[in-house]
Amino acid sequence: MSHLLTIIIVNWNSKQFVLKCLSSIREHGGDVPKQIIVVDGGSFDGCGEMLAADFPDVEFVQSPDNIGFGRCNNLGFRQARGDLVLLLNPDTELRPRALERMIAAMDALPEAGILGPRLLNTDGSLQVYCVRALPTPFNRAVDSNLFRRLFPRSGMWGSLAAFQSTVPAPVEAVSGACMLLRSETYRRVGGFSPEYFMYGEDMDLCAKVGRLGLKVIHVPDAEVVHHGGGSSKEQINLFATEKMRESWDIYMTLNRGPFSVFLYRLLQVISAVVRIAISAIGYCLSSSRRRFRFRVSLTKWFCVFRWAIGALMRLPR
Repeated sequence: MSHLLTIIIVNWNSKQFVLKCLSSIREHGGDVPKQIIVVDGGSFDGCGEMLAADFPDVEFVQSPDNIGFGRCNNLGFRQARGDLVLLLNPDTELRPRALERMIAAMDALPEAGILGPRLLNTDGSLQVYCVRALPTPFNRAVDSNLFRRLFPRSGMWGSLAAFQSTVPAPVEAVSGACMLLRSETYRRVGGFSPEYFMYGEDMDLCAKVGRLGLKVIHVPDAEVVHHGGGSSKEQINLFATEKMRESWDIYMTLNRGPFSVFLYRLLQVISAVVRIAISAIGYCLSSSRRRFRFRVSLTKWFCVFRWAIGALMRLPR
């Protein structure tokens, strides 16, 4: 089946990543006809000028403001002409035949709503976040790098298919770093929910597609490198910490209802208290050279605690 594929890439101070991403599409994108749209989310970092010089066939959309990842994708989709749409992070690079394999899986699976590839870290290792469980109050409260390292195949993270699948497999959710949808599906769900600014909108999109009766599919033989955090790696700060909690709060509101919102906020308080206690003990028992890590952890979890207490107090009486 012949397709026109629309690829949407959202840029925010990431033009060098955009350059590498587009180069990988040029090299490994195969023969499928493509419309490529780059949306700049108010960063004005010279991406438009770079595209005009090096990729004149790429359509550029300039948002005057930083309206967030999801709304920028929606803005780009207004110009989409393809029957398929690929939502692609700027800090990704296609590996050979990735697009062809994803499109072949879409053609073979009429029940598919969203397809996600096998994501790889920069060093070529598996990026387990390519397959995820949809958020619940509990898995958001216990999520940590330590638990993920100790129990990487736990059903709580929903990532088992990333380790085991050799053929396309249904999963709860896939990463927003690379998602393939039929354009009609994107229209039916209304695209990304505009309530989100950053984080969580990809999980929300998977949930909305699931409610249509369609499946979210992991395609393990389609590989895409995701360097991770290309747009925000310099923003490991309290703003990002708080925005992530706000986003999961929005997710609970839109997808799980008032009791889950309350439970999520309550468990965030409990989780923060436990982690503050652990970090404080670690700080007191550590050498001066190792205390910085615990001080950062304390700062982060005090921020989460303040947010969660404030959120609980805002619940309707």
